[in-house]
Amino acid sequence: MIKLHHLDYSRSHRVLWLLEELGLPYELVRYPRTETFQAPEALKRVHPLGKSPVLEDGELQLSESSAILRYLNQRYGQGRFAPEPGTATWAHHEEWLDFVEASAWPPVLILIFGKRGDVGVLESRGKPELDRVLGYLSDHLRGKTYIVDDRLTLADIQLSYLGAMVAMAGVLDDYPVFKAYFEGLRQLPGCQRAEAKGGKMLPDKP
Repeated sequence: MIKLHHLDYSRSHRVLWLLEELGLPYELVRYPRTETFQAPEALKRVHPLGKSPVLEDGELQLSESSAILRYLNQRYGQGRFAPEPGTATWAHHEEWLDFVEASAWPPVLILIFGKRGDVGVLESRGKPELDRVLGYLSDHLRGKTYIVDDRLTLADIQLSYLGAMVAMAGVLDDYPVFKAYFEGLRQLPGCQRAEAKGGKMLPDKP
């Protein structure tokens, strides 16, 4: 049986959501965060980096949420949560999967940690860069329910955690198109089942 090592308030929610969409039997092992919002030492006994998610499927152990999403979709979903490989739509889908971690993540982290300390960094880099990145994303989302293909794909599941982080930073209302998209995703039954089993994606405030 598949086993998911799930850290509360983490990217692991993406994997939990996909498992629910696939309807697969799995064992969920939850790890609460410490008082300082760190991963517990117990996760280092699962993976040397002490990070989550970690998926075990037979002899396979896999980390990194996007890699796990792609694996599960191909191994158990017959690829149905992605466009047909080799098409232009598929290429854009893969682009959005990588966009979250490569382009969108840095300004969100600057914004969150800037609020905790260096306000100068927050004002000069975090918010302006986030405005640019989420403005670009919002242009693509305008008038849409999903990012590609008019149906739920891995890219939407990947983007959902970005929405949670922007909400955590307290600026989700600044991006109404993205906010509507994110709130729509959270209403989907698979996402709600994942939150019921694994907890909310992120706490309300950093």
